[in-house]
Amino acid sequence: MYVTRIPNRDSPPAVLVRESYREGGKVKSRTLANISDWPEAKIDSLRRVLAGETLVPLGEQRFEIARALAHGHVAAVLGTVRRLGLDKILPKGPARKAKLILAMIVARIVEPAAKLATARSLSEATAAHSLGAVLGLGEVDEDELYAALDLLGRSQASVEKVLAERHLKDGVLVLYDVTSSYLEGRRCELAQFGYSRDHRPDRPQIVFGLMCTPEGCPVAVEVFEGNLGDPSTLAHQVKKLRTRFRLKRIVLVGDRGMITKARIDGDLAPAGFDWITALRAPAIKALAAEGGPLQLSLFDERDMAEIVSDDYPGERLVVCRNPELAAERTRKRAELLEATEKALIKIRAMTEKKRNPLRGADKIALKVGAVIDRRHMAKHFELAITETGLAWSRKAEAIAAEAALDGVYVIRSSLPGDGFPAAALVVAYKGLSHAERGFRDIKSGDLDVRPIHHRRAHRVRAHVFLCMLAYYVVWRMKRDLAPMLFKDDAPAAAAAERSSPVAKAKVSPAARRKAMRKRTHDGQPVHSFRTLLKDLANLTRNSVRFGDARPTTILSRPTPTQTRAFDLLGLKIAA
Repeated sequence: MYVTRIPNRDSPPAVLVRESYREGGKVKSRTLANISDWPEAKIDSLRRVLAGETLVPLGEQRFEIARALAHGHVAAVLGTVRRLGLDKILPKGPARKAKLILAMIVARIVEPAAKLATARSLSEATAAHSLGAVLGLGEVDEDELYAALDLLGRSQASVEKVLAERHLKDGVLVLYDVTSSYLEGRRCELAQFGYSRDHRPDRPQIVFGLMCTPEGCPVAVEVFEGNLGDPSTLAHQVKKLRTRFRLKRIVLVGDRGMITKARIDGDLAPAGFDWITALRAPAIKALAAEGGPLQLSLFDERDMAEIVSDDYPGERLVVCRNPELAAERTRKRAELLEATEKALIKIRAMTEKKRNPLRGADKIALKVGAVIDRRHMAKHFELAITETGLAWSRKAEAIAAEAALDGVYVIRSSLPGDGFPAAALVVAYKGLSHAERGFRDIKSGDLDVRPIHHRRAHRVRAHVFLCMLAYYVVWRMKRDLAPMLFKDDAPAAAAAERSSPVAKAKVSPAARRKAMRKRTHDGQPVHSFRTLLKDLANLTRNSVRFGDARPTTILSRPTPTQTRAFDLLGLKIAA
């Protein structure tokens, strides 16, 4: 006996209980009952009984969640990667290696960790989230990740070329800045001691330069030895822009320590590239000398003026003065002077002790030098060191001369005046803050490029490139999710509030309300990018089993915050 459904033209199908039997060697069937009017649950129960299944009483039905994996953050990041088409430009190679490269980029955003920990989080048996299951990776070995990382490193040039084609074109501004990151161990040939921006002079480091669009979207990255100076990295970037990206006209924006006269004459001018940078303090002081083109009276009624100097033929100089920056530098100088004097008083007290006083001009000078050099205050003090004592006085004239230039900076550029006014030069130079923000995201808790444990140079380079690709995704996600983050989602309104490009950047009124209330305009909590990812992770991917049936995948119900995040990203919540 069995239950069957018989189509009934335009009417609902007939549900019949039928029986099969043999007659004269042939199999025939007959209808025993019409149960079309039964409830569906009752029909299903009869069907299962006739099929030989054992029914469990309602109160004893077995339902279990076989496994629940954090999923929402994975779906958001992986969906963004695919929406940006980043997965299409990654190296093809063997299918599994391509999946592992994609997995490492997503994992670097979702849960930055060393390769061993990443392998464990992707493996089916030890998964920390759903990424491995979604990509169908099964068990993942650490050596597989290293092999995939090597493939990514070999493909860096081709991937960066596609990104440049997307985001750069002739005549566009290109931001370039450099930072450093320390390494664990000393076996890597790139690891050298140098100027540490991480304040870790005890560790060898690498230097890497990031190339961005004017909005801060990363396009390329390059790793150098840790003792290489910033200007020395510029030639590599000019060559990359000229030969690899095939760009004939570019405006390169770099800080005052990057684009020097030697680099202008040796790299930028021969390539035909324009540039925007700023002058160092000694050069500004020379311009402001008596009879020089930079006179403080320029700022009586304005905060920006364009001047001409014979020392910079064919160049444009835009002098700016920010009163808020001037006040901040004056305050900081006063604090440093006071702190230095307190330290000098302690050293003098050591020379005046009755028991075991500090003696010897060399020993006293050693301690004084440590104090003076730490705060860079030697230029502001006149010191008198003897075998038995210490005396000092402030250089009032030098301090006053420096204070007169507080808040003054000079933008320097090769761009002609037509089509690129002075205000645009200031805005372009200030755009370097986007590259600096990128370094913070790459080096801090968002992506954790450091500490670096790789020992081979090509792996260090591939690791940094992997982090740059992850930042490419993070940059876009932060822009799309701005209404939910502690980020100004109305930059145009903020720009309208600024009286001048020289003035300190402001946030929009909406952003101020969001920061004050800690709530978005629709009442949802405001997040940082990392806390929003944690919130999305609570949307789980559940493997559910009913009785002895095969497990099925069911997502938990998204909260309003999670739904809003996926809407802003333009994604559907996929299992």
